Amino acid sequence: MKLYNTMSRKKEEFVPLTQGEVKMYSCGPTVYNYFHIGNARPFIIFDILRRYFEYRGSKVTFVQNFTDVDDKIINRAKNEGVSEKEISEKFIMEYFKDAEALNIRKANYHPKVTEHIPEIIDIIKRLEEKGLTYMLDGDVYYDTAKFEGYGKLGKQNLEDLEAGARVELAEGKRSISDFVLWKKQKPGEPAWKSPWGLGRPGWHIECSAMSMKYLGETIDIHSGGLDLIFPHHENEIAQSEGATGKEFARYWLHNGFLNVNNEKMSKSLGNFFTVHDISEHYDLEVLRMFMLSAHYRSPINFSDELLDQTKNALERLYNAKNNLQYLMDKTAEKDAAPEEQKLITRLGEYKNKFIEAMDDDLNTADALAAIFDLVRDVNGALNEESSKTAVKASLDMLMELSGVLGLLYKKEESLDAEIEALIEQRQQARKDKNWALADKIRDDLKAQGIILEDTPQGVKWKKA
Repeated sequence: MKLYNTMSRKKEEFVPLTQGEVKMYSCGPTVYNYFHIGNARPFIIFDILRRYFEYRGSKVTFVQNFTDVDDKIINRAKNEGVSEKEISEKFIMEYFKDAEALNIRKANYHPKVTEHIPEIIDIIKRLEEKGLTYMLDGDVYYDTAKFEGYGKLGKQNLEDLEAGARVELAEGKRSISDFVLWKKQKPGEPAWKSPWGLGRPGWHIECSAMSMKYLGETIDIHSGGLDLIFPHHENEIAQSEGATGKEFARYWLHNGFLNVNNEKMSKSLGNFFTVHDISEHYDLEVLRMFMLSAHYRSPINFSDELLDQTKNALERLYNAKNNLQYLMDKTAEKDAAPEEQKLITRLGEYKNKFIEAMDDDLNTADALAAIFDLVRDVNGALNEESSKTAVKASLDMLMELSGVLGLLYKKEESLDAEIEALIEQRQQARKDKNWALADKIRDDLKAQGIILEDTPQGVKWKKA
């Protein structure tokens, strides 16, 4: 498998530190609100990467943090007259609700900043002992000039950063790129005891501490959105490698930006949407599938029109799944005919195309295309006269490949016995050429919200 490594700016063969094991860390949300559709993209994409590694036989340890102390959380808590913990716990719970609806699996570990203060303090002390920090008005800063590799991820150097800076340096701050490791407590803010006084961690240090605690000092993959390359991931590297002297992450993966109606998503433009907002208008499986329609490193444009197209495409997949499940009940146990054997061979070819796409830097768009090619082939090849062997092989392959992408996870709705009996009665009426009775049953069922469709594979139903 090849992955595009932001550090080297090229695709590289993925070779884990330990054969058959993958250690992944992905930046999680700051829990002061519902997460937005831009956040959803990395959450979905790196969930799929994890699934694919497991599909290919690797044991994955996946860590995704929650930033549960932050200026935005503190401000919201003040505005609502509640504690910071109440805000963060509420939106952690909401994260899991939306993530579950998107079929994003829980990480092996979801550490919170507030539960890892000792580990954070320990890393800052190690950096202090190595002369990489300085104090400024009670805050502890990282001295980026003393870390030789600073800027290597974003391909920036300190001179460029200084030349491009348009903000005034804090009085006594040595460089525009220096960043806070520990913040002195301000009145009314949450704080913890430390060697530098009461305070709380800066933003960047949390990920270094939690990644090292659960995955070790060097990990296989660190991932997140393009906006995190600088300064967040750059600072993580400086902290982690400054403290340990070891490479922090061997592969850095970043997904492209999401635009809304061809414009950057922003509250000021009125085009800012949370996943919670979208769930009021669309099943969130549609949003998941939409995120797979472009390569993860490319920008993706979000619009109602594109979501509607995705909804229709997802329906085609579900129709194929439902048709095959229907044929499983209707077909006989018999040897596969020669043409069916050829179909079964082609199923293997679609799987190979799927794997080839996923091995090429997680190309979900081409992997999805392989699934649609499979569906088109199967729809034209199978009917009630087919063998159960061919039908089962087709259904199994559809579910196997869709499962890697986290799709087709909704269970088929069932009908009550009375409606099932009416459908069977209509089928018999059609065989007897009693079209009047067949039409009446169809219209009666439609009045009850059950739509019947007569297809070459047999009668299908869906709820209106």
